[in-house]
Amino acid sequence: MFGVVPKQIWKHLNPPDDNNMCTWSMRCLLVEHKGRIIVFDTGMGDKQDDKFRSYFEPHGDDTLISSIRQAGYDPSDITDVFHTHFHFDHVGGSLLKNQKGEIEPAFPNATYWSNKLHYDWAADPNAREKASFLAENFEPLNEMGLMQFIDLEDGIEFMEDITVDFYYGHTEAMMVPTIHLPDGKKLVFTADLLPSAHHVRMPYVMSYDIRPLETLNDRKRFYEKALDPDCYLFFEHDKDTVLGQLVKDEKGRFEITEADTSLLF
Repeated sequence: MFGVVPKQIWKHLNPPDDNNMCTWSMRCLLVEHKGRIIVFDTGMGDKQDDKFRSYFEPHGDDTLISSIRQAGYDPSDITDVFHTHFHFDHVGGSLLKNQKGEIEPAFPNATYWSNKLHYDWAADPNAREKASFLAENFEPLNEMGLMQFIDLEDGIEFMEDITVDFYYGHTEAMMVPTIHLPDGKKLVFTADLLPSAHHVRMPYVMSYDIRPLETLNDRKRFYEKALDPDCYLFFEHDKDTVLGQLVKDEKGRFEITEADTSLLF
């Protein structure tokens, strides 16, 4: 998760266990907006077999479906599912196995969103990412006619008040949405461009990234927008920090200051 950064440094940020495993979140975002109920990413899901799950040691009592219901919604209420990319820990919960062992959409009334460039990239994966792109997590959605593709244009409007930018360091054409709130604030779902607040400094690039030097360029481009007092960053994988803001310290280094999550509700 921290790439070339020595363990002696990063272990203080997210302490590993004896197997060198760290605890991370798979935090999704639900937005209700003008008659639509949108879920951004869907986590790992639970349809993979025990052997697969044992490699990653998923734990905790919360699930995407239970969390949606706890928030007062039913899976059938979801109108749109936005996939930042198709790595299994971001898309696995979009499909489930029913009692007959058949694959079906987790949100039966939803449209599922990606972009064609990333879909084709994931459907014919390179050797480096092949273990992360599991066809059963996304191809059935396309075969069922439930998937639509967003045009590749930075700043494109996904729907009113929600824009999308595209980044290419982590994987091909990962989508990072920005929700423009009524009070002028902006909420960015950072996905794996900035998986946690600990990744804010430039050398902290995940080994998962297919083009680490491009990730640096992606971050520079993103930071120019994010250094805005009205911009808030929503972290998908940070177990401790849900929401933060990008700032520069007195030495010109980028830092994340934790923000109050009450502005999300």
